[in-house]
Amino acid sequence: MRSEVSQPLSLKKIHVTDPFWAREIGLIRQAVIPYQWKALHDQIPDAAPSWWAHNMRAAARAVAAKKAGGLFVPAHHSEKIETLPEDGKKPLEDAFYGFVFQDSDGYKWLEAVAYQLMSRPDAALQAQAQEAVDMICAAQEEDGYLDTFYTLTDRDRAFTNLRDNHELYCFGHLAEAAVAWHQATGKDDLLNAARRFAECIANKFGPDKERGCPGHEIAEMALMRLYEETGEIRWRDLSQFFLDVRGTDPNTFALEENRRRAEKGLPELPVSSERYRYHQANVPVRDITEAVGHAVRQMYLACGMADEARVADDAKMLDACERLWHSVVEQKLYITGGIGATHVGEAFSRPYDLPADTAYSETCAAIGLAFFARRMLQLKPLSNYADVMEQALYNTVLSGMALDGQSFFYVNPLEVDPDACETDQRLSHVKAVRQKWFGCACCPPNIARIVSSLGQYIVTQSKDTLFFHLYIGSDMTVNLGGSEMTLRLEADLLKNGDVRLSVTDGEAQGTLAFRDPAWASNAQVKIPAGVKSWSENGYLYAKGMWKQGDQITIHFTMPVIAVKANPMVKETMNQVCFTRGPLVFCAEEADNGKGLHLLRALPDQVAGAREKTMAIDGLTLPAVVLPGRRIIAPDENAPLYAPWTPAKTEDAEITLVPYFAWNNRGKGEMRVWLAAE
Repeated sequence: MRSEVSQPLSLKKIHVTDPFWAREIGLIRQAVIPYQWKALHDQIPDAAPSWWAHNMRAAARAVAAKKAGGLFVPAHHSEKIETLPEDGKKPLEDAFYGFVFQDSDGYKWLEAVAYQLMSRPDAALQAQAQEAVDMICAAQEEDGYLDTFYTLTDRDRAFTNLRDNHELYCFGHLAEAAVAWHQATGKDDLLNAARRFAECIANKFGPDKERGCPGHEIAEMALMRLYEETGEIRWRDLSQFFLDVRGTDPNTFALEENRRRAEKGLPELPVSSERYRYHQANVPVRDITEAVGHAVRQMYLACGMADEARVADDAKMLDACERLWHSVVEQKLYITGGIGATHVGEAFSRPYDLPADTAYSETCAAIGLAFFARRMLQLKPLSNYADVMEQALYNTVLSGMALDGQSFFYVNPLEVDPDACETDQRLSHVKAVRQKWFGCACCPPNIARIVSSLGQYIVTQSKDTLFFHLYIGSDMTVNLGGSEMTLRLEADLLKNGDVRLSVTDGEAQGTLAFRDPAWASNAQVKIPAGVKSWSENGYLYAKGMWKQGDQITIHFTMPVIAVKANPMVKETMNQVCFTRGPLVFCAEEADNGKGLHLLRALPDQVAGAREKTMAIDGLTLPAVVLPGRRIIAPDENAPLYAPWTPAKTEDAEITLVPYFAWNNRGKGEMRVWLAAE
């Protein structure tokens, strides 16, 4: 396994130039980051408050009072959380508001800023981020503890409910931001804050100390990242400890739950791991066979497992990662790259249960899937990992944000009827329009950080091989075989499948490996004379001495493809959807009128599809026009039931737009899966 391990390029070494993705990255910098800064300070009219800045400042005052020897009296107790002030009342100055994990929103925002600064220094943006860093550091207690919820409610209750109150989750996002901030600026202020908090955690948990593990995973991969940035092996050891105790007996969540019950005079519950399937704590991690429970947590756990497999060369952990991957991709993955079928617990459902209209498909879950896919690519360059990573990025991840960057989806369904969403409680989690912000705002800053760090998903590098996983235009500087050269990757997959890689400076001996996407057919490749080439695991390898002026050109055909689901997926029987390249398409009311359920696609006539461009919110996007039929709806006086007769239909043209672009032209119906005729 060791010989295959690769690493992403530093964002200081790769600059995205792709016409579409450069716009998205610029949108994050110019629109999303400023917008989210206002949201974190509760300055977005008619949007749910964040409380992030309020809580940080209140915690800083509490810490200052404690250091001065004063007495800090909590405005309320951790057993009784005040999510919002009472109606008509101003917020209490020193009270905690919002969800217990609210600290993490600002950390994710800061991480996104750091990635932007790596790509393009900006003194004003860095100064604004420094303000956030200073707020965070001021809220840290003397022993390194840093969680505004317990600082402002009842510090004595810290670490008593790891399952639900998410201190370790907040720490994980702090550590991720701290590493990114250090890499971007060279400053160690936030890095030291993360190390101090990590030490506070390590003093509490570990071998020969208290058993425990995160209720919402991310600390595992964050600790591994902290280890790789600092070289301090104790952070890797702590990550491994959290992985090793998870799902083992006695179950740590059961132990802490029974401690809380004993405090209240309640009888103990059986110490059973199976009760914690939702938290991925039902079996030891190396024995995992199925993706279960909360989808985001499962993906973040998978990332920590993959990091452990890579760093420790742990073959059993890698086997578990591969089983998890197959469970998701072969049984629980939406065509849009979304995961998590049910709103009950934001969770994975049973295999092949993939409803379109009630789909949860949280934006963060698709982001977590992309995180996991890249880590699996680092372990083994298999094209399927990159196919799914691309599927998630181009579809569900992008769907989570409007084209102007000013509103967001938390849930990403594959079918929407606005009237039903507004009147049917079973669809209460589905929104027909993007929201300005969320009280639980994990998704918007998560989009910002993955888009801002996109360069780390395009290419990874082992000692002498450069793997091109995504065809996203970019300029990069690489050191291959001990020599440096600069490369230019040109591509625009929203238009066509033409790809060109050019050596623009320098020369180096090594191998370039290019993914053969699942959506492509009949790839036409031209490589320089004298270069040895071969195919393996869905990648074309080209080995030789590369010098300035060398080029590799690839033409991938990108036909419109009619796709059906496995017959085990009951919800899509006799239905079809359409893809082109990495994009999944959908029908919207704006193009096809109301009653999208009356449309009948003709998959055997997909060769007659007509491609065109369409301007949506000022952005030119590809669209597909298909021949189809529409059922002529009976008049409203028709009986509810009647003897069967063939439906009366008429010819119809069905216009499809990229799924990620839906709901950028007002509220209306949307469908990915269409009835097939």
